[in-house]
Amino acid sequence: QVQLGAPGGGLVQAGGSLRLSCAASGGTFRRYCMRWFLQVPGKEREFVADINYSGGSVSYSDSVKGRFTISRDNHKNTVYLQMNSLKPEDTAVYYCAAKNIWTALYDGWGQGTQVTVSS
Repeated sequence: QVQLGAPGGGLVQAGGSLRLSCAASGGTFRRYCMRWFLQVPGKEREFVADINYSGGSVSYSDSVKGRFTISRDNHKNTVYLQMNSLKPEDTAVYYCAAKNIWTALYDGWGQGTQVTVSS
């Protein structure tokens, strides 16, 4: 298991930017593909972005492609989500997650953080 810290969200105006960071502890960070998810009330948690163990491969949902950037620092055991050109529909609780590259299981979920984008 790996423990993931709270990403640190907040309130921002539409068109603004916010960076979430999620620090991992208790595991070998390079063992994990790191992912970001969001969830709005009454809906399923949905995929936002992921990054492979080395940082050399990333993918995004269509709704954030071109606006969000996922990155990781394996020396700091931290994954980031840079969110630019934010829209009110990006308002959600955001979670980071660690997916074990060997078992394909999620070994840890971060504490969700609220991101609110005002119009």
